[in-house]
Amino acid sequence: MSKMSSLVSSLILAGSVSVASAWEALPNKAPEPANNPTTPEKVKLGQILYHDPRLSSTGTVSCASCHNTMLGGEDNRPNSMGVNGQTGGRSAPTVWNSAFNEVQFWDGRAASLEDQAAGPVTNPIEMGMKSWDDVVARLKSIEGYQALFEKAFGKDSISKDNATKAIAAYERTLITPNSPYDKYVKGNKNAMTEQQVRGMEKFAEIGCGGCHSGAAFNGPGMFQKFPVFSNGFFNAKYKFVKDKGRAEVTKKESDKNFWKVPTLRNIAITAPYFHNGSVKTLDEAVKIMAKMQLDKDLSKDEIADIVAFLNALTGEFPKQQMPALPATPGTTVN
Repeated sequence: MSKMSSLVSSLILAGSVSVASAWEALPNKAPEPANNPTTPEKVKLGQILYHDPRLSSTGTVSCASCHNTMLGGEDNRPNSMGVNGQTGGRSAPTVWNSAFNEVQFWDGRAASLEDQAAGPVTNPIEMGMKSWDDVVARLKSIEGYQALFEKAFGKDSISKDNATKAIAAYERTLITPNSPYDKYVKGNKNAMTEQQVRGMEKFAEIGCGGCHSGAAFNGPGMFQKFPVFSNGFFNAKYKFVKDKGRAEVTKKESDKNFWKVPTLRNIAITAPYFHNGSVKTLDEAVKIMAKMQLDKDLSKDEIADIVAFLNALTGEFPKQQMPALPATPGTTVN
């Protein structure tokens, strides 16, 4: 049984959060792979690449276009807009705390942040480059990138592998600790309101922690079927089952409508909700999850309490200073 599962059982028996020491605060530093240790030079390069729209075919879309670090790490749109005004079928997940995901993308098709960083650049709807060879050629044509890559990786190091490593290194700095919840579980019992504490109790009591466990409230790298319980009204209104989810990747019928469990960190500022961005408000999202995942009908007061608790998961955002992109004096690469 997982730590959160044990906690949920304890809370149900105890009827309070007096045993809240088992709840996990978010670490101040993200884990990093052995083959891509974080360095200041990589982070600087990664931040520049992340914000450079010249990595797209039209020169108009950057990673930050859909995963805005001036917002909640996404774009507050149901479906993100890529090159030439095209839109995809899924809502952009937040980049904040994405380093704590075991897999990336809604369908988990990327095993790491490095893998994830490679995908959108050559996706025809998102950033639209024909190939990473074209991306590398464009980066090599921008003189300022040559020095930045050399500082981060060594001489003549502009490559797909190093570009994605740099972007991932930057993304691993996007951590939002010290939320009211974090302060509460570390011992400051005044950090959350009475309503938020009630919501925390209710969250555990009804079983939300069965999937949304751990410090990032995203489970131990698990996939979960959504929805578990069918509801004709909600399905007709929000079309949750139209997208096959993980089955689109694995081509297995058994993976139909399975999704990576998303983090609940900063959930209050990342509307709209669900994989297709079809639900505009957090209270409606809580109501739907209770009904379609747990087969429970919550009262308005119970929903309000859980929403209050979820607001307590909004952390402190590290200050972001927008980088100056390497210029191309007298010419353009697009």
